[in-house]
Amino acid sequence: MKIELYSPTIRRREMDAVLTAMVEDQIGPGERSRLLIQTAKERLHFDYALALRSPATALRLALKALDVKDGDGVLVSALSPRYYAQVFADLRLTPLYCDVSFSFPCMSRETIEKAIAALPAALPAGVEPRCIVLHHTLGFAPDASSIAELGIPVIEDISQSYNPPSADSQEAAGPAIRGVFAILGLEERDMLTSGGGALLFAMNRRDGAALRDFSNIPPEYCLPDINAALAAAQFREAAKNMIKRREIAGAYTQASLRTKHKRFIPLDGAEYNNYAFPLALETGMKDVAAYARKKEIIVESAFEQSLAGAGISDSALCPVSHSLSLRTALFPLYPRLNAEDARRVSRLIMTLP
Repeated sequence: MKIELYSPTIRRREMDAVLTAMVEDQIGPGERSRLLIQTAKERLHFDYALALRSPATALRLALKALDVKDGDGVLVSALSPRYYAQVFADLRLTPLYCDVSFSFPCMSRETIEKAIAALPAALPAGVEPRCIVLHHTLGFAPDASSIAELGIPVIEDISQSYNPPSADSQEAAGPAIRGVFAILGLEERDMLTSGGGALLFAMNRRDGAALRDFSNIPPEYCLPDINAALAAAQFREAAKNMIKRREIAGAYTQASLRTKHKRFIPLDGAEYNNYAFPLALETGMKDVAAYARKKEIIVESAFEQSLAGAGISDSALCPVSHSLSLRTALFPLYPRLNAEDARRVSRLIMTLP
């Protein structure tokens, strides 16, 4: 049987939560969205949040809350999701692309400073970076503290890096937020899913005040209760799912040690949430994908839907990102993967061309 690359891991409890919302005629934005925000607040310890219909809406409102204006520059990794480009275009902002390193798929303070140093030659006069949109690519948490020290407001996107505390812990979920605002996407392939949507939140009261200005946005921008019911159940199940992810990733890691392909390495002291299992290949992506198909396992490019993968960012300015977008493969890793299928994927990794 074919092993798919992704599964949202929806079990009976999630189904029951959605069915209850439907039976009670709670479909549009309402009480369940408010309960979702409270559930998320208990885990992330933020001050204020909005439950919205899409990550694109969340990013648009975050940029507006920072008062970023027409033509202003926004620093962003070339491996960020390609929908960012559409949001920047809609707001008439200027994206300023930053590179990454071969061992870590997020931009760093060093790569941001390098991009800023190159600005005079790359941009029209008067364009300056007004904010940073810091994507936690493939679940890896960047050094947000050092980036925040640059003095440029930061919007963090933790859609793939959410890391729940253990079931009996009172500590905040990871990663630690250092940005002015943070986005937790709830799309199909995010760490948690509502079938579509996002939370936009601020960690302290001062920054939360800017989001409260959007508290009366039209309901068409807000997350429907039917989606909120699914997301709240996903929050409650996340700690259990994390244990399964860790077990599978451990087996994959051992298998990868027998190959020539490279894993990304979390920063010192950072715990990886095992959102995915990516490998930077020494051989071509097509060869690996074809080999996997023969084994009835779906393997895809990790960055096909990124700015670099879509050909939006400048490969000359971000050569490492461009290289990784062509040769980073993702392997199936999700809690619903049974033991036999996990062993099949491990054998595939060990024998990659």
